Amino acid sequence: MKTIDKIPTGKFSRTSKLIGTGTKIGANYLKYYSKKAFNPELTRDELDEDNASDIYDGLKNLKGSALKVAQMLSMEKSLLPNAYVEKFSLAQFSVPPLSAPLVRKTFKKYNGKYPEEVFDKFTSESVNAASIGQVHRAEKDGSKYAIKIQYPGVADSISSDLAMVKPIATRMFNLKGKDSEKYFKEIEDKLIEETDYILEVEQSKRISEACSVIPNLKFPKYYENLSSERIITMDWMEGKHLSEFVKQDFSEEVGNEIGQTLWNFYMFQFHKLKEVHADPHPGNFLIDKDYNLIAIDFGCIKNIPNKFYTPYFELAEPKNINDPDFFLQKLKELEIIRPDDTEKEINYFSALFHEMLSLFTSPFHKETFDFGNEEFWNKVSGLSEKYSSDKELRKMNGNRGSKHFLYINRTFFGLYNLLHDLKAKVDINDYKKYM
Repeated sequence: MKTIDKIPTGKFSRTSKLIGTGTKIGANYLKYYSKKAFNPELTRDELDEDNASDIYDGLKNLKGSALKVAQMLSMEKSLLPNAYVEKFSLAQFSVPPLSAPLVRKTFKKYNGKYPEEVFDKFTSESVNAASIGQVHRAEKDGSKYAIKIQYPGVADSISSDLAMVKPIATRMFNLKGKDSEKYFKEIEDKLIEETDYILEVEQSKRISEACSVIPNLKFPKYYENLSSERIITMDWMEGKHLSEFVKQDFSEEVGNEIGQTLWNFYMFQFHKLKEVHADPHPGNFLIDKDYNLIAIDFGCIKNIPNKFYTPYFELAEPKNINDPDFFLQKLKELEIIRPDDTEKEINYFSALFHEMLSLFTSPFHKETFDFGNEEFWNKVSGLSEKYSSDKELRKMNGNRGSKHFLYINRTFFGLYNLLHDLKAKVDINDYKKYM
């Protein structure tokens, strides 16, 4: 893969890159409508593929929060055309890496020394390049390490990148008024945290130690003395990325075992720790030769305040969802129903969220749940399609729900997708034995 010698870091240079991408997309639409004039039966597949490729190509050299948005969208399998999901999923762990000279220069900038001055061996070629940083192999005193190096300028460009994305997101999600700022602030705060590698090491050590009681779950050891604000040193862990693993043949028993470990890991965090690894994409998990699950990235951790945790999980119980008065009260506590809503809006959003929550909380309604069940996923896709084309919804204020929904829903949706890829059948309450 071609390497990168320079990353645009200034607001002007990054904006110019995105404008160039927008011009390409405009040309794709012209080409599509020209062809469709002669062939009315033409589908959008070619347009989607062209747009997905141009958007990804434009973002991959920018790195940082611009590419992180693509990574997050790749997890929304029921919301985006497949061409976008496939192309954006490359942002999880396969993007053009920094060149060897730039790696060496960046390491010296962040660590005060060149790699060869710190380690006995250091591979200048990255083994894993993602949105915020890339990983290299290293050895010191006979031990093998993974060295995560943050791309230069990423932390400084977060606010300006989000400012560019904001107008698009506002239109996509029908956000209105100043109240929408809370969602953008939540994203900005989380992205800033993800660039603080000292914080990530602390989070990694704390959560991996707490979750060590769960069997078949492994974590690397982290080394603070070999880490800094923009560099993390951890044990090198052998295994295949989850996305690679699910493409090969594995037995139903193995899929269930890994899926159960993954489910227990997340439920333990939600209910015991009240903080959760909020970036459950396949690039953050490895499977070793003994089918252990290895969690390798704790940059995005979402704390769950009780005022959100309590009503959120109370609505996972069927008796509560189906009690109209109780349900309405919880919707108010979760900021889904607003004080200024009309009766029409209250009725509309109560019905909408009743349908959504009844479906998304259905795994909690049983002792065991089969995430490989295509009927469940067809319902999820159908519901997404139904409301994405709902003209009535477009007329209403889209500012719905506490800011905490952003990362909690993202976590559950990502978790459900991973379990679906594993075709796992899990015991829903098994995690309780480790509490």
